[in-house]
Amino acid sequence: MAPAPQRQLTLNLFIYPGGHHEAGWRYPGARPERLLDIGFYQDLARSAEAAKLDAVFFADSPVQADDIRFASRFRLEPLTWLSAIAAATSHIGLIGTASTTYYEPYNLARLYASLDHLSGGRAGWNIVTTAVPQASANFGLSDVPTHADRYARAAEFLDVVTKLWDSWEDDALIADAASGVFADGAKIHPIDHVGRHYRVKGPLNSPRSPQGRPVYVQAGSSDDGRSFAARYAEAIFTAHQTLPSARDFYADIKRQAKALGRNPDHVKILPGISPYIGSTQVEADRLYDAFNALVQTDYSLNQLRQITGIDFSGHPLQAEVPQDAFEAAPPAKKAASRYQLVLDIVRRERPTLRQLIDRLAGARGHYVSVGTPEKIADEIQLWFESGAADGFNVMPPWYPAGFDLFASEVVPILRRRGLFRSEYRGRTLRDHFGLPRPESLYAREARVTA
Repeated sequence: MAPAPQRQLTLNLFIYPGGHHEAGWRYPGARPERLLDIGFYQDLARSAEAAKLDAVFFADSPVQADDIRFASRFRLEPLTWLSAIAAATSHIGLIGTASTTYYEPYNLARLYASLDHLSGGRAGWNIVTTAVPQASANFGLSDVPTHADRYARAAEFLDVVTKLWDSWEDDALIADAASGVFADGAKIHPIDHVGRHYRVKGPLNSPRSPQGRPVYVQAGSSDDGRSFAARYAEAIFTAHQTLPSARDFYADIKRQAKALGRNPDHVKILPGISPYIGSTQVEADRLYDAFNALVQTDYSLNQLRQITGIDFSGHPLQAEVPQDAFEAAPPAKKAASRYQLVLDIVRRERPTLRQLIDRLAGARGHYVSVGTPEKIADEIQLWFESGAADGFNVMPPWYPAGFDLFASEVVPILRRRGLFRSEYRGRTLRDHFGLPRPESLYAREARVTA
């Protein structure tokens, strides 16, 4: 019997305009003049594909951030951008964010099915519920839905889009010119969904896509977010500052998924990592310090206020952050995973305010790794082999050089250690993630009742 193949890392390039350090767009060699040039993003995706990464990922939010003055905080609509990237690549996965609160299921099902067809089976949907208060005003709503309501709506939304993506069985499209039969209508199903939030007749007006369904990705780490992810997600984007925290999250999600009858190996846990790479530790530390020297304090304090709900603008930068200040945080903030991450940093490390905002400037609470290529590869391997991660979302501080360093210096080390592929073994995102292609719900029902 052949030995089981060695478990392999999943690596995605998380593309964020201007880079993941808040001042990345200002760093020498960054290309802020190209941030609206699709060719810039196509080049990044081609570089990621040349390194055999699993996917590129675009985040999104349906609102303009209120701190645009000092950072590249605009948003490009992901599906449009990913469609252009699909035309410039052949293998790399294409993951984009869309909100269950501010989309309608039928429209979103069409958009992602089209991207999956267009790309030959490389689409992934990062499912968010959107907690940003300003978003509601962009859609004619007076109030933001509660946390629980957003997740209840998201669960029904997932039910609807899953049925829509399955509404054409795989062999419904015949296209037999000799007989004149184009499609088998008996294998195209109205979904007739009637629920609390949605009434959708169906079926979808396009055949089943190459992956059956786009890959379901999720990014929430609250209790509701974890439960939702364990039930639906096939990949989970998460943020952790310490190995123990990441291990606890990993074990909890895998346990919940198994309890729901799912294969835990089909739920990929992917923390963010932002690497600052130098040929020596001293060089890497200098690189990190150079980025933090570009930080605009007003922006950083505003970012901290957005995460915690606390205004630290009157607090001395060189004084320790008071833990009791967090008692004044709004209840909604205290329930958020990113708030808890910041509070844990304050309790664990007792940083000055300057140290805390520098820490968050590096990657908004994701793990920042500063060191030589070998050190960064060691940390990736440690988390991967310690039950803390199935892989990582790579978050370069600036583009394009920040990613080029990772691809040319860190990836070859991981490859030599047998932890990452040298070639793609398939063409779809499900192939890259090692996920099965799901059978249509309607085909399964027909098979079971036959």
